[in-house]
Amino acid sequence: MTIDSNRLLLELEKQRREVNRNIINPAIPQLSLDSLTPMLNMVAQARKDYLCGLLEIAGQAGGRAPSDEHVDTLRKLRLTYEELVGAANALETAIQRDYLDVIPSRR
Repeated sequence: MTIDSNRLLLELEKQRREVNRNIINPAIPQLSLDSLTPMLNMVAQARKDYLCGLLEIAGQAGGRAPSDEHVDTLRKLRLTYEELVGAANALETAIQRDYLDVIPSRR
């Protein structure tokens, strides 16, 4: 990669950070561990529901293929879980890239 390409990429990253911060940060209040705990609980609950749904269906199926209804139920649980994980990961990325203000921990 050329020096000019590297410079362009560095400037692009800087501008991306500024644009994202200017758009996202005003819309979301400062984050703290306390403010993120409900989100963590929600994702964990969805994970639990998905896993328990699988085990419940497996128990009911008794080693046979699950019914279409069971598959639909499991699909809905998976979609909810995956959507919440994706959103939580997007939030984590926004924090890592400094798009959002965070309240410093008191340690």
